[in-house]
Amino acid sequence: MSVRASPGHVRDSIVNYLAAAESASLAEIHEAVKARLGQVPASSVRSYLNLNTPGLFERAARGRYSLKAAPVGLEKRPELVHKIGRATLIQTDCFDWLRRCAAHSIHAVVTDPPYGLREYSAAEQAKLRAGRGGVWRIPPSFDGHRRAPLPRFTVLSAGDRLLMHEFFLEFGRQVLRATVPGANVIVASHPLLAHVVAGAMSAAGLDLRGQIIRLVMTMRGGDRPKNAHREFSEVSMLPRSMFEPWIVLRHPLDGRAQDNLRRWKTGGFRRRPRDKPFGDVIQSHPTPRPERRIAPHPSLKPQAFLRAVVQAVLPREEGIVLDPFAGSGSTLAAANAVGYDSIGLERDSRYFAMARGAIVELGELTIRDPGA
Repeated sequence: MSVRASPGHVRDSIVNYLAAAESASLAEIHEAVKARLGQVPASSVRSYLNLNTPGLFERAARGRYSLKAAPVGLEKRPELVHKIGRATLIQTDCFDWLRRCAAHSIHAVVTDPPYGLREYSAAEQAKLRAGRGGVWRIPPSFDGHRRAPLPRFTVLSAGDRLLMHEFFLEFGRQVLRATVPGANVIVASHPLLAHVVAGAMSAAGLDLRGQIIRLVMTMRGGDRPKNAHREFSEVSMLPRSMFEPWIVLRHPLDGRAQDNLRRWKTGGFRRRPRDKPFGDVIQSHPTPRPERRIAPHPSLKPQAFLRAVVQAVLPREEGIVLDPFAGSGSTLAAANAVGYDSIGLERDSRYFAMARGAIVELGELTIRDPGA
């Protein structure tokens, strides 16, 4: 049975889907809308596309549509570029930048992206900044300390996960075009969603190479049943999270590993010290309070962990590290600290402004040598 979805919901579903997919057929768009809203008639989707072409949509090819203009609230602005040490910070949409950057110009990617499109939308960010509601869960204070917000990924619908797949499929395609053969691509994820991200990005043509496990106790999981915690005091609904997975992918090699290392300076991980291989388990900790004061971003990762990863991704210590979702600039700060060139892309003006100062301060922090 079909549902009476409002025109606004149909519009938002189509726009969000086409913002992730470069182009799509009517059938593909209809399936994405159905996954998010239920049994919406195909005629509703077709009518909306026809009525708003060429204003909002354009026909990329026969029977295929693409987004012509940026979604409301994401209008394109002139790019701002700041050079901070060896880092270049650019205020831009990462998909726009990746589509027009020089092919085979990036030697590694290290990023902590949104786990889909929802939690960094304007609406969800407004709820986060207001401290209530939405995908972001604001944990209660503990011992007088206010804890960091966490995204509630268990509330994502089948439609949200489909959009996330399309988002990371297109992201993977653009990363593949931008990177050199052998480039490492390291993407932070979540135990419940890592399989979606890994599947989408490997489907884009990147080689899946495993995961880096950041060993850290988070506030995720371990909760008793909501509104029945006394009745079921011995029950946890999810295991208490003790790790964070970072997906490891690689641009396929150009020939043998040794040939790739000679030509492109990529294809493996840097050993430091030389007799110690780079491992896929890194003991970590929650981001220290001094770092959070410098960069109060909801997804800030500690410099000790980031410097260890960033240092390893360029096996010959040559090339450019890209963070397409730069946030507060912590990856760029880590690259500055270990002596690498880097580029960071950030669309949100608030986070961009935060990063301009945070990159310097985070990069100058004294952290134990990640290779020691």
